[in-house]
Amino acid sequence: MIHNANMLADWSIPMPITQSALEIAQQFADYQPTKQKTEQVYLNTLAVCAVNNYLRILGIPTDLTTGDSWNSVVRLGENVADLRVTGLGRLECRPIKPGDLTCPIPQEVRFNRIGYVVVEIDQDHTEATLLGFSPTSETGELVIHQLRSLQDLPAYLAQFQPMTQLTQWLEHIFEAGWQSVETLLGNQGAQPAFAFRTKSDQSIRRCKQIEWGKPNQGVALVVALTPESETTLNVLLQLNPINGQNYLPPNLQLLLLDEEQEMLINAQARNQDQSIQLDFSCEVGDRFSVKVALDNASVIEEFVI
Repeated sequence: MIHNANMLADWSIPMPITQSALEIAQQFADYQPTKQKTEQVYLNTLAVCAVNNYLRILGIPTDLTTGDSWNSVVRLGENVADLRVTGLGRLECRPIKPGDLTCPIPQEVRFNRIGYVVVEIDQDHTEATLLGFSPTSETGELVIHQLRSLQDLPAYLAQFQPMTQLTQWLEHIFEAGWQSVETLLGNQGAQPAFAFRTKSDQSIRRCKQIEWGKPNQGVALVVALTPESETTLNVLLQLNPINGQNYLPPNLQLLLLDEEQEMLINAQARNQDQSIQLDFSCEVGDRFSVKVALDNASVIEEFVI
């Protein structure tokens, strides 16, 4: 146990709990139906605020109020303590009490997270000690002395590939670069060749320009989402010509890749193709990549459901 204590001393970063954090935590906790849920929300909120303050000190931008932990409906039904790191995804900030040797990870937050930071909240609620982080939570429990040092967290986040958060689109939150179809394609979006075979009026579409720095070789990548159930989305991908072009470049490829960058399905443009598309379903937590390739040039977009 002495070895573990020394490791924690080397890793830990104490953060004072601000009066503002205490007030927000109390406000969120006051609306909970049970004593257990009240304590859970209170500690979760303090942990999120502590990690947010730490990342801000490091100059890492965050979106504190856009996570599920700031959503009163989700907070009531689930055990969430997420913090959005701008452009990257959500860090889960899990609180523990002094003396805890493990940190349980609730089932509902074992997906759609870029990492997990464990935060020890002292009994007086005056200090939050960030103990370390883990990129994953596959077993549903983090062992404290096995956490990675917080010294590695900035480098870990810096190397993290920015992902487009598709579930955010259902809340009309869109990352930079994703435009309305009409903005990028104009009247072209109304042409028959462009039409999506969407399955519901609930479909959400956004469009992004993909280019390789060569004249007249840019294309528009359109993504359409249709909820199929609470945990499943239908995804339609389509490539369309832009810059006044009527057809896609011959041999242009649209590829769907899994987390290991292995190809799952693909489509290739022929002569005088006005569009190509892929259609598939994903579940919450799934990650995939879309590769647009022409000759020796390619662009990859990363997505998470």
